[in-house]
Amino acid sequence: MQRICLFPGTFDPITLGHMDVIGRAINLFDKLIIGVGINSSKQPMFTVEQRTGWIKEIYKNEPRIEVTGYGGLTIDYCHTVGAQFILRGIRYISDFEYEKAIADMNRMLAPDIETIFLTCSPTYSTISSTLVRDVIRNGGNASMFMPEEVKF
Repeated sequence: MQRICLFPGTFDPITLGHMDVIGRAINLFDKLIIGVGINSSKQPMFTVEQRTGWIKEIYKNEPRIEVTGYGGLTIDYCHTVGAQFILRGIRYISDFEYEKAIADMNRMLAPDIETIFLTCSPTYSTISSTLVRDVIRNGGNASMFMPEEVKF
């Protein structure tokens, strides 16, 4: 049986921190699906098409990575794509508290799906998509926080 993992997120935009987690997770699974989620409580800066396009370009030479957009409950999408694992990146302890609550809810709704947490490398722990968007909105140069494939 293939070990399939979904790494859900808005990736608005994808950052070097996301890539750090993806790079360390890829060898843990047979297939890693990067799911660009449509979150009704967030107003994205970039379209789903832009975000999935950037990620596909970044990982075009990695056959174990698939990139898709999705909506609805993450656990439902896991069942749709056959993922037994959900990957979440953690930067700070406050991230863990929030992510653990979601993982606990997911476990109650779908006990067959396990959440895996990977901590971000210290080099990238201060990078968040929210802060990157703030830099962009205010005319700053955020290129040092994103892969070169992210162009807009």
